[in-house]
Amino acid sequence: MTYITHTPQAIIDFSVDEQTLAQAELYSHLESQAEAVAPTQDPLTSRDRRIIGEIIEVEPESVRTIWIEGGITVWVQFVEGGRLPFDRNWFATRVAEVKATLPETPLERNERLSDELEEACTVFGLYHGEIDWLGFSTTLYQDGHFVGFIGCSQQGWYARPRQYGVNRVAASAEKVIGLLGVRAAVAA
Repeated sequence: MTYITHTPQAIIDFSVDEQTLAQAELYSHLESQAEAVAPTQDPLTSRDRRIIGEIIEVEPESVRTIWIEGGITVWVQFVEGGRLPFDRNWFATRVAEVKATLPETPLERNERLSDELEEACTVFGLYHGEIDWLGFSTTLYQDGHFVGFIGCSQQGWYARPRQYGVNRVAASAEKVIGLLGVRAAVAA
């Protein structure tokens, strides 16, 4: 008959490691919940990143953020970690130089035009239909009624009251909407 002899073994306490893992999991869960409730706004636009990338000769996507410390130093933080300091005055001068020469991308143009259109629609109490992003044009409505067509081309902002007809051209979305005969919304 064979007998099995059990020998005492050291008891290993995993509670510290398990607690650390549980805590990390909780923090991760809280972060994802906070992001879902209030997503972090990226303070840098794609144009900002292009300008910074041009100045410091890196890919724009590698720039996470920038900040000014003590009113003297501009810090550039990278996505993969690490950061670089720059003199604020030198950096501001370079930003102005690069901005003057950096062409606007079609996406940046559409974002700028869309913002201007939204502001003008708010002034007049209008809303617009779906935007044709290739030609940047859309239809305008007020209280559910068709007002006209609006868009922006090489010549500037244009509007017309019907599908076909003569375009009325102006320097801004607000001015061209005024050419349609729409009056600014009055606060009650």
